[in-house]
Amino acid sequence: MLSKKMQQAINEQIAYEFYSAYLYLAMSAHFETQNLKGFAAWMRKKFAEEQTHAMKFFDYVNDRGGKVELGSIPQPPSAWRTHLAVFEQSLEHERSVTHRIHKLYELALAEKDYATQSMLKWFIDEQVEEEKTVAEVIEQLKLIDTRGSAILMLDHRLAESAEKE
Repeated sequence: MLSKKMQQAINEQIAYEFYSAYLYLAMSAHFETQNLKGFAAWMRKKFAEEQTHAMKFFDYVNDRGGKVELGSIPQPPSAWRTHLAVFEQSLEHERSVTHRIHKLYELALAEKDYATQSMLKWFIDEQVEEEKTVAEVIEQLKLIDTRGSAILMLDHRLAESAEKE
């Protein structure tokens, strides 16, 4: 059974994971309006991943005999100045998710909640990959700058990446 404090913290994380999904969907819509289908597809894939993360927490609370209480989800931004700005916000957001996961882990340690520690290990590992992937795109965008043909090449590569898995 989850402690009340852990249950509340995980419920807050569920809402944050759904916000993450919502943010990536807004980013996908932003790229759709610019006719960058690969960027849009890549962000839509991230949207689906974040929904999966939220549901992992959702199922975990239920599996531990807790009660899921869904919180509200704030409206994400809908426009960005540059392609780079979108990915920089994505990286900043992923870093905030990582921080939140670490805080959950610290709580699980303090409460000697070994099952939650075990479950959170997957998320800790996942966040390393999430931050790395976005940081790589940022570095590519910095190299590209605003050259249109290079943006289209990266758009094509992101489309292929979104189709995998």
